[in-house]
Amino acid sequence: METNNSRLAQLLAFLEDDPHDPFTLYAIATEYRAFDLEKARSFYEKLLTEHPDYVGTYYHVASLYLELGEPDLAKAAYQKGMHVSRQQGQQHAFSELQQAYNKLMGLDYEDD
Repeated sequence: METNNSRLAQLLAFLEDDPHDPFTLYAIATEYRAFDLEKARSFYEKLLTEHPDYVGTYYHVASLYLELGEPDLAKAAYQKGMHVSRQQGQQHAFSELQQAYNKLMGLDYEDD
């Protein structure tokens, strides 16, 4: 945990220097994810509001919503993420989001 605390402290210092850097916000959310889901949620949601084109957010916030028992929010996050990633031509991100969305919706018909 000590390593995480020093990394988190460093990221929070970066955020003070540049409060609008999407990567720093994303990294902080990811750090908090390990031990404070509500704090992680607040940083992911800040990203969604301030940087809706930051594609990396959608998969992780949807996963967090599922962990918090909020499948409707997860569904909406996957859908928005698929839309944004498609607009940006980020096919790999789109594919990952679509696969997770299909699984959530019970549409993953993979043959074993």
